[in-house]
Amino acid sequence: MRLPLSGQEIVAFIVAVSFAAGLNVYATVATLGLLAHAGWVDLPGSLDALSNWWIIGASGALFGVEFFADKIPGFDLIWNALHTFIRVPVAALLAYHATSALTPVEHMAATLAGGLIAFAAHGGKTAARTVVTASPEPLSNIGLSLGEDGVAIGLTWLATRHPVLATTMAVFFVFVVILLIRRVWRALRALFRRAAAWIAASS
Repeated sequence: MRLPLSGQEIVAFIVAVSFAAGLNVYATVATLGLLAHAGWVDLPGSLDALSNWWIIGASGALFGVEFFADKIPGFDLIWNALHTFIRVPVAALLAYHATSALTPVEHMAATLAGGLIAFAAHGGKTAARTVVTASPEPLSNIGLSLGEDGVAIGLTWLATRHPVLATTMAVFFVFVVILLIRRVWRALRALFRRAAAWIAASS
């Protein structure tokens, strides 16, 4: 059954999906594409393009790569550093296409909000990873990664079914990240320092 979203639900949808994309953008895009292709939801704006099998296949394949890469202690930090430049822009792009029917000012505001929410999610994920990766055993790293994958997929699905509930959860997570903003900022700086050192050592 197709479930079209109302105007207020579209805003809620953007918040939740942007947060999910900040955790795992490939899982988010693949989930949205599969739900739209199966006819279980009418995606807002011009997001119906995500139901194309090429997009579903590409995002699904990249999710498969990230599923393993994101669970290797040490390498996951490099992976997350690089994905700062993927998760945030793609989340902003999703928000942009979801709000194509709005006024230009609202359109750009939604796009900016999508990027900022994804950045908050990505920053919170990075902070947690920086702490956990320092542990000598890999199980905590793998468990955290699995939890992030589950939240990204679950929150995306929930955003299409119960967008207000999904947004409430996403806003709570963003609030927690804001409370820990100093730790998040230090983690991001440390992440890029390690990534630069790794690249320098590899060259």
